Amino acid sequence: MYYVIFDLEWNNAYNYKLGRGMNEIIEIGAVKLDERLTVTDTFKQLIKPKLSSKLSSRFKNLTHITMDEILQNGIPFERAISDFARWSSGADSIFMSWSNSDLYVLTDNCKKFLGSAYVDFIKRYADLQKFCQSFIETADSNQISLSHCAAAFDIDLSEENLHRALEDCYLAAECLRCVYDKSRLSEYIIECDAAFFERLVFKPYYLTKTITDEFNVYEQELRCLFCNSKLRVLTDYESINKSFRVVCECKKCKRKFWAFIRARVTYDGVVVTKKINIMNSKRARSVEKTEKI
Repeated sequence: MYYVIFDLEWNNAYNYKLGRGMNEIIEIGAVKLDERLTVTDTFKQLIKPKLSSKLSSRFKNLTHITMDEILQNGIPFERAISDFARWSSGADSIFMSWSNSDLYVLTDNCKKFLGSAYVDFIKRYADLQKFCQSFIETADSNQISLSHCAAAFDIDLSEENLHRALEDCYLAAECLRCVYDKSRLSEYIIECDAAFFERLVFKPYYLTKTITDEFNVYEQELRCLFCNSKLRVLTDYESINKSFRVVCECKKCKRKFWAFIRARVTYDGVVVTKKINIMNSKRARSVEKTEKI
């Protein structure tokens, strides 16, 4: 069995076809560890960008990678991924990265440049950041950075060696060695199939139309906060702040309410949330007067 710790450096570029920014991979680095956590092999490759001929200031300041270096040593994304897959894949390989953001970017780039989100050579994956952070009692729910984790484990590091893919992999491996527990690590390992990767890059969104193929706001049932009776809708639904807002009334207790319905499309279907707020008396009288006109 091997552990493959990989790290990516990416440049933010604009994808005109998708009409949004996209993190484009510029460098892949990886180390391969045996069951004793000894480094048995390494991988490092620069990638020529397809979307932008310019590197962002943030990227250059963090990595110190230059466009001249990329043009001299970089190869196309398709070839780089093929080389990385051939170098790293294996039935017993467990892939790791520091948080799943690198895995997300890898999947997103594969979907854009290779036509499929399925990174088929990654069969099992573990979030190394989550695993290591579970050993830090003072850590909060926010993701801890690799450098902060190294400091917490009393690992010597030089900031100038960070933010290059291979160097970050070595540091991540050092963090793993400090807290390695094979049984505990197994709890963090995820089996990766095609649906796993599609779910990873699926971007949830909110519906703003009252009736779609997936959802009909008029079929949603609203109930009184006080007596749980079904509410009667008094106005038409309006779309506001990614929600549908409507005024409704309880026939039984004669109270009026604002009702808010939000429909969020996820990979697994539409998730509907409802919020009922009692309307103040002044606004309720205004609605009542409007009804009578």
